[in-house]
Amino acid sequence: MSAKAKHSGWWTLFFTLVCLLWVFPIVLVGINSFKDKVYITHDAFSIPLGDMFAGLDNYRKGIEQTNFFASFGWTVVVTVGSVALILLCTSMCAWWIVRVNNRTAKSLYLVFLFNMIVPFQMVMFTLSKMADIIGLNTPWGLWIIYLGFGSGLPVFIFTGVVKGIPQELEESAMIDGASVPRTFFEIVVPIMKPSIVSVAILEAMGIWNDFLLPYLTLDLRKYRTISIAVQYLKGGYGTVDMGAMMGCLVMAIIPIVIFYVICQKYIISGVLAGAVKG
Repeated sequence: MSAKAKHSGWWTLFFTLVCLLWVFPIVLVGINSFKDKVYITHDAFSIPLGDMFAGLDNYRKGIEQTNFFASFGWTVVVTVGSVALILLCTSMCAWWIVRVNNRTAKSLYLVFLFNMIVPFQMVMFTLSKMADIIGLNTPWGLWIIYLGFGSGLPVFIFTGVVKGIPQELEESAMIDGASVPRTFFEIVVPIMKPSIVSVAILEAMGIWNDFLLPYLTLDLRKYRTISIAVQYLKGGYGTVDMGAMMGCLVMAIIPIVIFYVICQKYIISGVLAGAVKG
């Protein structure tokens, strides 16, 4: 075996171990979702024995105790609406910044970069009060809030992509009679597709799993996302039905994992397209 092949083999082994460590917590949650809560607490790493179908009772209890399907629906509404609004507004904004390229556009770009470094904890209590006052304590109100907090990275990525698009393509379309919106949606957007999908994945994963922002802003008497609903499995004196919680977590993980697996091939190409150009 050559030194190069041996070196490559060690790296393959290393990254395989890293992948296994990364996946292990998810596998552990799936295994424990089929156990009684007593065994989860005292023997979390064991394989469930006996009747596997008996463990499905955890899923039933989780669904009943958290009103899971209603929470799932609100989570879908928040995630899909927020991601769609972020993609639409930030892609158009990035295109405008690059093509206008004046002092105002450059200053706005710096504002978006600053948005990436401001921690949410600095404004969360003020935001909670303002959301109640101006009526943003609803799932569709969260769309606007997520747009404000989630626009920095998409604008940064999309700006880099637009810089790599030949302006002659857009000028040719306009000479042929295409309007500005048509030029953007029919010429620019298809070229930006890998980056748009990669941003959609990153934003969807963050919003789907977010707990703090919905908890602080939503009217919890009417709306609960999955991450909030799971917290209501706590009983008296801080006790938690771990079996039901594990079942809810598995049901919450599956949709976003499926979405990621379907679209993951676009992530690297999309991020590199935005980071390398410009």
